[in-house]
Amino acid sequence: MRSLAAVAAVLAISARLAGACTDGEHHFQTPLVKPSSTQTIPHRKLVWGDVNIIHTTDTHGWLLGHQKLVPPEPNYNGNFGDFASFVNRIKATADAQKRDFLLVDTGDLHDGTGLSDGYPRGLEFDGEETDKFFSRLPYDIMTIGNHELYYPEVALDMHVNFTKMTKRYLTSNAFINITSETGLTKTVPIGWQVAKFQTSNHRLNVTAFGIVFNTTGAPNVRVEHAKVMVNQPWFQDAINERPDFFLLTGHMSVSGDKRVDNWKDVIDPIRAKHHDTPIIILAGHTHTRNCTQYNDKRVVALESGSYMDTVGWLSFNLPKPGNDLDYNRRYLDPNRVTYEFHTNTTEKTFDTDEGKKLTEDLGNLYNKFELYRLWGKSPQDYSLFYQNVTSDKSVLNLFINKVLPRLFSNVPCGGKSNPKFFLINSGVLRYDIFNGEFNQNDQLTASSYQDKLWCIPDVQLQYASATANKMNGHASGNSLEHSFFDPREARRHEMAEVDAIRQRWIAEMSKRANFESLQVEDKTLGYVTQDTCGNGQPGDGDDTEHISVGKQVTFPKMLASWQSQPTNATLMDIVILDHGWQALIGTLNSVQSRKYGWDDIVKNFTNLTTDAVLGEYALKEWNTTSTNAI
Repeated sequence: MRSLAAVAAVLAISARLAGACTDGEHHFQTPLVKPSSTQTIPHRKLVWGDVNIIHTTDTHGWLLGHQKLVPPEPNYNGNFGDFASFVNRIKATADAQKRDFLLVDTGDLHDGTGLSDGYPRGLEFDGEETDKFFSRLPYDIMTIGNHELYYPEVALDMHVNFTKMTKRYLTSNAFINITSETGLTKTVPIGWQVAKFQTSNHRLNVTAFGIVFNTTGAPNVRVEHAKVMVNQPWFQDAINERPDFFLLTGHMSVSGDKRVDNWKDVIDPIRAKHHDTPIIILAGHTHTRNCTQYNDKRVVALESGSYMDTVGWLSFNLPKPGNDLDYNRRYLDPNRVTYEFHTNTTEKTFDTDEGKKLTEDLGNLYNKFELYRLWGKSPQDYSLFYQNVTSDKSVLNLFINKVLPRLFSNVPCGGKSNPKFFLINSGVLRYDIFNGEFNQNDQLTASSYQDKLWCIPDVQLQYASATANKMNGHASGNSLEHSFFDPREARRHEMAEVDAIRQRWIAEMSKRANFESLQVEDKTLGYVTQDTCGNGQPGDGDDTEHISVGKQVTFPKMLASWQSQPTNATLMDIVILDHGWQALIGTLNSVQSRKYGWDDIVKNFTNLTTDAVLGEYALKEWNTTSTNAI
């Protein structure tokens, strides 16, 4: 279980929410957002093959879909019940046409919205309820992500419960330490290491693995590098027999960045034994749409976005001897317009009974967690990825220059009342804030991490500023070098890597897009993807044509703000997060002669954690004219 302090924080939030709005006025309604004229119909039908795969990844609790009306959010407003109806209808079509169909997810179910992170007392950890929804869909393969590995209780739940709930939960290189009642500890795979099965219609033989990139897990978890895994006897035995195709699923990117893309380490030993057997890869982790073939015409690798903003489609026919793999990939916008188009249904005929029930149950969970509770009304949109940190439209700018100063500028730091110098990791924010009602789900979606705020008193402004500058000069990709494991630090470090890769993807998308040809009335804002599959042209793999949402922005690793002071020698109180304090103290000590340590940090600065400060700010600043006043 999380710490007592974390539980206390949840109870404190619940107490404040108790008066947030009149009960019943803002409960979840299904569907919360209906199809609208702002959604563009796909411009072509799906291309079917002998084998057809639907792929999800990095869902991070976004099972309600994107419920805001600001473009491109409506592109992705289908909820998991809508998706279930779509999957069941596609599967039925495949069976009717005697084609094979597979449903695959490649990890990171946890951490991201109120559904996954807004759990009340009585539940032990995030994702405990949202995980159950995945067992209600006919997933053939699921794999583990790094967000299932950070906390011991989550990893144990995946091993004990989730493996039983799902058909094939593959964790080829992720292990957990299990202690028996007699005190004997042994290391076992969290799920299954390999799956061999036949497809339902063509009876094709499949050998499947589920691999996570080289990451750091909780103390009871060990991840084996793919390069080491492939030399293990069990893996060599598993690939001795030639299947009709290998299915490599896993939480690794296809970006080519070797920190998070180790697929070649798995492809090469397979190729050493089977030089022409097709290898199909379903990937994840870096929150991008991407496809590549790794310079092998019988390999195709697909990565399908994040936060339920993409449903991946990959179809292929087994090639004849000497021929290349014949495949088609597509990135679908997950909304009912897309789903109805590809299933030849209408708004009235699309839903299945299970899909409607799943949507209803999502709404019930939303209400159970009281995610409808209002904190206030945001006066405008605040973006994470599409506005520079210097812009007043940036959610990072809002947080560091308005939210924290408004709440904590006058809070004493261990008896000191110096001006505040806020120095916060930019990874504290995970998503945008939108104009209009700002409720508990919005708060947890924007910032779900339960980080504490600490302070260091009596630091000269010049040294606080030098610390910020030096920390931002460090490359975000450096490996963790701590003598002990902090799951929040590992998570934040790896999310910084993901953010950097995603930022590059967005910037490249903006530069590549041919804006003149796309500026027409029937196209809405959205992704314009260019990968190395298909014809290589921008938008070739996108199911729906869009005007590029891409914009090149950068933001620093550390956010800093302070009140202007008369001299650099003015004493400041530095406000920091409790995670990563060692690196910050180490940097502070390197820029001046005084040496700070653990005892110099004031830990009782505030009881508010970072998953609650946005709501507190909204309560004070965004609530003056709201008709739904808290």
